Amino acid sequence: MKQGFIIPVYRHGKTACVVADKLAVLGLPVILADDGNDFQTKIQLEEYSKKNGIELVRLEKNKGKGAAVLKGLEKAKEMGLTHVLQIDADGQHDDKRVAFFLEESKKYPDKIICGYPEFDETAPRSRVNGRKISIFWSAIVTLSLEIKDALCGFRVYPVEPSLRILKNPFVDRRMGFDPEILARLHWRKVYPAFYPIKVIYPSGGISNFHAVKDNIRISWTFTRLCAGMLLRWPLLIINKLKRGKNK
Repeated sequence: MKQGFIIPVYRHGKTACVVADKLAVLGLPVILADDGNDFQTKIQLEEYSKKNGIELVRLEKNKGKGAAVLKGLEKAKEMGLTHVLQIDADGQHDDKRVAFFLEESKKYPDKIICGYPEFDETAPRSRVNGRKISIFWSAIVTLSLEIKDALCGFRVYPVEPSLRILKNPFVDRRMGFDPEILARLHWRKVYPAFYPIKVIYPSGGISNFHAVKDNIRISWTFTRLCAGMLLRWPLLIINKLKRGKNK
């Protein structure tokens, strides 16, 4: 196993560099994925990466978090990494949990290790409600109650199976990415393990989430996943029964 980090970056150049500094002290490769940022942020990321020995990959135009993670995973494979922890660039995730998540990934290399957010009073009500709705639909499309959160981006991805899924051009590259790849990994028997992580929403922070547009996009993602689940449901039931017997 060879581990590293991916930080997809869009409009969070300053905080992304702070996050990368905290990760770099662990001595593992850090990949910044520039998701089509403005000129000033591009220069900031380039200067930072050169100065600190951080890998930088770029999308010339903004294509979404999923596209940035795909770019990062391609670089991770090129570097020989087998597992990468993806952490958001805005500093909302508790970086003190990084070492624990990496250790859990070593214990369970065939799983995707996922963060289960512990919200404080700063969490927007729309985010809390959106989590409940996404959990419900994730249970439908996987025929499982294993997915405790479908939207939190703090995860350790196994590189090879994640890349195979993201090569599919129909997989959502924007806000539907987080729930879709989790469901599709589950279909491929890459099951999740969830652990709590504190998530904060600092005052004045920049959000890339657009309530109406992105909720519609996530709803459409689950609609497509439901269609895919219907085609797979006999196999999903068989796998569920087999897993039940093995427990």
